[in-house]
Amino acid sequence: MKKLVLDATDIRILSAVQSHGQLSKTKLSEIVNISATPCWARLDRLKAAGYIRSYHAEIALDRLCDFTQVTVTVSLTHHRKADFDRFEAWVDTHDEIVECIATGGGVDYVIKAVCPSMAAFQNLMQDMRESELGVDRYMTYIATRVVKAGRPNVAKLVGTMPRDRTG
Repeated sequence: MKKLVLDATDIRILSAVQSHGQLSKTKLSEIVNISATPCWARLDRLKAAGYIRSYHAEIALDRLCDFTQVTVTVSLTHHRKADFDRFEAWVDTHDEIVECIATGGGVDYVIKAVCPSMAAFQNLMQDMRESELGVDRYMTYIATRVVKAGRPNVAKLVGTMPRDRTG
C-alpha cells in the first residue's frame, strides 16, 4: 500500500471521530471546519488506510449495575513464545477481562477485569490458577473509584508536524 501523508485536517478528523463517534457528514465537516464532500472523502481515505478501527459507545456501567473492577499484574514462570501464546489465548476467552497489556520489566501482563461481583472475580482467578498457564505470581488491585479514564489526545500525540504513515 502506498504511503499516506496525514495533515492537520486529517488529525482534526481523527480527533473529532474519537471524541464523538460516528457523525453525520454535515456535523463532522462543521467540527473540522472544511466543506462536507472533501471531509467525507478524507474520512473514507482514513478508514480505508486503517486509521479508524471501529466505533463504540461508552456505557455508564455504574448506572446500569453494581460491579467490581480489578487490575491484576501477572508474571509467568517461563518466557517462551508458547507460554505467552497459551496465556493470551486464555485471556481472549474471558469476557470479564476487558484489557490486557503485555509489558516489559517486572511483570509480564497488566490485566483489567470487570466482574459482576468479587465472587465472580475470585472464580476468574481460580480458573487462571487451575488452567496450567504457567503463572508464577499475580497481584490484584481492587479499584475503589475511577479518577480518570479516557483516550489519548491524537493531536498532541502526533505533534504539530505532519508525519508520513504507511497504511
